[in-house]
Amino acid sequence: MKRDLLFAKEMGKRIAQRRKELGLTQEKAAERCGLSLQFFASVETGGKNVRAESLAKLAEGLEVSADQLLLGRVTDFDLARDLQCLKRLNEEEYQRLMTVMEQFFWALDLPPKDG
Repeated sequence: MKRDLLFAKEMGKRIAQRRKELGLTQEKAAERCGLSLQFFASVETGGKNVRAESLAKLAEGLEVSADQLLLGRVTDFDLARDLQCLKRLNEEEYQRLMTVMEQFFWALDLPPKDG
């Protein structure tokens, strides 16, 4: 039981994080997902377990994979979504992002580029 609660809370954190990334209130996110505000809020706080049907609605409404919500795993779907965001950047914005990413990789002691 304790493990289920921890899992629900971790998933709720990922849902809240994604909602905030999209700049949505709980009410707007619930509406996009086709869920009631009360249910959405409860899932986001880890108070409710989610059935497959609701998980599908959450993933679609939040434009993220179910794997990302459930397990925090980045999938090809998530990477494709992120790539679409990158395509909107102009050259200066892109270069700034690359600088930040290089510093991030350096801080993690990871090579920033292949080869």
